[in-house]
Amino acid sequence: MAPYDRPSGAPATGFEFRVLGPLEVLVDGVARPMGSVQVRALLTCLLLEPNQIVSMDRLIDTIWEHDPPATARTIIQGYVSRLRKLFGAGGPDGPEIVTRPPGYLLSVDAERIDAHRARALINRAHGLDPAERSRVLGEALSLWRGPVLTDITSSRLYRMVAPNLDELRLLALEERVDADLDLGRHHQLVLELSTLVDRYPLRERLTGQLMLASYRAGHRAEAQSKFHELRRRLSDELGLDPGPDLRNLYEQVLRDDPALRSPQHRSEPALGIKRPTPAELPPAPAGFVGRRHELGELDRLLAERERGSSLLAVLTGIAGVGKSALALTWAHRVEQEFPDGQLYASLRGYDSEREPLSPGEALTSMLKALGVAAEAIPVELDDRAALYRSLLAKRRVLVLLDNARDSEQVRPLLPGSAESMVLVTSRRRLDGLVVRSGARVLPLETLPTEAAIELLDRARVPGKSASEPAAAAELAALCGGLPLALRIAAARLAANPARGVSDLVHELTDERNRLRALDIDDDADTSVRRAFDISYRSLHPVHAETFRLLGLVPGHTFTADAVAALCDTDPPSAQRRLRTLALAHLVVEPEPDRFAMHDLLRVYARDLLVECDDTGALRRLLNHYLAVADHARRFLRPTRDELNFVSALRPPAIADRAQALDWFDAEWPNLIAAVRAAKARGMHDLAWQLARLQFNYLMVRCPWEDWIRVYTDGLESARAAADPTGEVLMSAGLGVAHSRSGQLDEALAHYDESYRVAVANDDASRRAMTQINMASVLFRLKRYDEAKVHCQDALRVYRSLGDTYFEAGALNNLAMVEQINGELEEALAHLREAEALYRAADDLDTLAMVLNNCGEVCIELGRLDDGERYHHDALDVALKCGSAMRQAAAYLGLGDTARCRGDLAVARTRWETALAIFEAEGSPRVAEARERLDALATPA
Repeated sequence: MAPYDRPSGAPATGFEFRVLGPLEVLVDGVARPMGSVQVRALLTCLLLEPNQIVSMDRLIDTIWEHDPPATARTIIQGYVSRLRKLFGAGGPDGPEIVTRPPGYLLSVDAERIDAHRARALINRAHGLDPAERSRVLGEALSLWRGPVLTDITSSRLYRMVAPNLDELRLLALEERVDADLDLGRHHQLVLELSTLVDRYPLRERLTGQLMLASYRAGHRAEAQSKFHELRRRLSDELGLDPGPDLRNLYEQVLRDDPALRSPQHRSEPALGIKRPTPAELPPAPAGFVGRRHELGELDRLLAERERGSSLLAVLTGIAGVGKSALALTWAHRVEQEFPDGQLYASLRGYDSEREPLSPGEALTSMLKALGVAAEAIPVELDDRAALYRSLLAKRRVLVLLDNARDSEQVRPLLPGSAESMVLVTSRRRLDGLVVRSGARVLPLETLPTEAAIELLDRARVPGKSASEPAAAAELAALCGGLPLALRIAAARLAANPARGVSDLVHELTDERNRLRALDIDDDADTSVRRAFDISYRSLHPVHAETFRLLGLVPGHTFTADAVAALCDTDPPSAQRRLRTLALAHLVVEPEPDRFAMHDLLRVYARDLLVECDDTGALRRLLNHYLAVADHARRFLRPTRDELNFVSALRPPAIADRAQALDWFDAEWPNLIAAVRAAKARGMHDLAWQLARLQFNYLMVRCPWEDWIRVYTDGLESARAAADPTGEVLMSAGLGVAHSRSGQLDEALAHYDESYRVAVANDDASRRAMTQINMASVLFRLKRYDEAKVHCQDALRVYRSLGDTYFEAGALNNLAMVEQINGELEEALAHLREAEALYRAADDLDTLAMVLNNCGEVCIELGRLDDGERYHHDALDVALKCGSAMRQAAAYLGLGDTARCRGDLAVARTRWETALAIFEAEGSPRVAEARERLDALATPA
């Protein structure tokens, strides 16, 4: 395992214990596996009381509460033995679990436990000056890694301990805020405290701190409003009034009490000459909205200035995402924090008309702003940079470098002063500044719908979103939350007041016109397409071609393997290309090794492909999906068709059932889109075959609506290709989907069509398959005689063909009819035959169904032990294969067994579990579970 990052003050070697988050045991910085929840709970008990005896009874009560097993003491002794082996691996100086009646004692240096280290830091902070107190409390707060003990949330210990540790963190946080208020950091605190008050709305101290920070930041009305918000909430929810401390603070705000004034920052006296104070920031943009998180991050970065290192932040993101707007907005908000001035340079990194500004030119301009005469500016770049750093030494200056092209353009412009801060915007990530200069990168995402609509309202079209809320939300979606696109859309609405939002939505819905509609006719520079053009033209030809071909990807995400097929290259090369495009923010990586594009960039890429023949590239991508889907489905259930694309696959990364399900889960939206794209482009053979390859996954996950959509497309393509095999399989698949979702008449119609095509093509095997399917629906429609005839016909055909897999299906369905007819022994015998055949075929999903059916019949026969065993077996198999529906059916049967034995409490629990799963899956079997639960409430 890789070493963990170690917080300040943590032991450098040996053992370290972390409970302020998921429980972790580190040895020399490397995490060690901890085992079960019970082992972790036992260790946590000992860690929370180091060097103290914890009794055996308390350990048992903590781990098992009121229902300990008879062997609880033996089990705990085994857990202790396991922990002793772990501790023994750390050497003679490691912790030790000592047996001390009536329990155990953990002998350990308390400083090696993060919770005790945090308490020590919090205690040490009392009495320190504000700056040191803030630093020490910040160090204590850094020990929390998230919600505490999240890996043992089901235990009693969590309920006992977690609230206390959470309260300790909040107290430390409030103390640190008090220290920062004493230091005059109220501007940075407003955003942080707003978030905290939203999270803990009834915590009066946080509200008071937010009131004070807002008042000192010049927001007197907001300070008052926060008091009234809390007062109303306390009254409505608890029937209380704010406490005396908060009421006193409110009265001080009302009368502008001088005691509330902030400590003043004082800059050093001028030495020798009075230096000019530059104020070069361009005006902040009007109508700025959102970005609360990013503003808060910048505020937190500014707060770190006291730690003695120069500050460098990079705002990065796609063209038009609002990097400059955010930078200027924040810079104006905090300009008072930089009393020695604000420098600004537009580096023109992506200017279509002019070359990027060289570092030498930028330095010349800024030296002049700092009072250096033109003739005194050095010729050599290094000398200019040295003079620039000297002038900024010991000065508190904000330097905003807008639209940088690369790290080399920025590096000479960095001051050496720990007092100054540099804020850079760029379409690239500028990783070089991260590595060499310790830059903090803040990637900007597009705006969420609510903020996007607010931007439309503020950008000269107030009220239109309120009159057409649905259209405004759709307009925000069509603009992809991109601020530049939203501002252009707002400008178009403002230019024609009679035009409704829905009219513009209608125009933008057509992808072919969308980018053209997001232009301003009299301003060539204000255009989404132009912003994208500049980024695209800076690409190497290979990366430009890759970007264009990404416009063909039907889904919203893609992997390097898929792009390798699309571009006819190998996965490592595709990965390098995608990383390069990600650096330029033309693609994003929302999760490791999975990439995506902004919707408008996708439209732009597709526009670039208009003149190209892209059929071969799309067919390569679809063949990739066919090959991997075919490989993955074979881990889920037997294939039972002749389709085989595995030979076209590169060495597969999928090696077991879990990985196969993970691949389908991740790719499912893309597979739906791929079927639709193949159909739309006339690649009908690929469309229906790709739909068929999803069948095994659909049987496990049961996404009804997607299933019907995919198979409807597949059936239309099979008909267009005049492929009888495709027509049979697609119609049958639609029948299964409608049957399992409770739409029995529709299911029978699709099965009947599948049957007719099979008969017309003299396909005995497919005909028998459709008869099995028809029998299952006829049975549920209570047409038992017809169902039995179909089952018997299919059974004869499959036995004559030697097809044991489909023979098992016929046996199962025949047993269903026999069960309803009261022929229970015959039904159970046929089900046991089917069980053996499905086990041999390794079809876990259907095996779970048959086991549940065996359980039902055994219960009807009064063999409750056998019925319970079958349902337990079904549950185990369903858990193994990941089938939620089969799990729910097993819980339903286990509840029936408990009901027959008179154990109503157990029956209720099991039926409630079944009901929850059926409801989550949208299954028509919800009614069965509800009927059982309702019957419990009705007197016999």
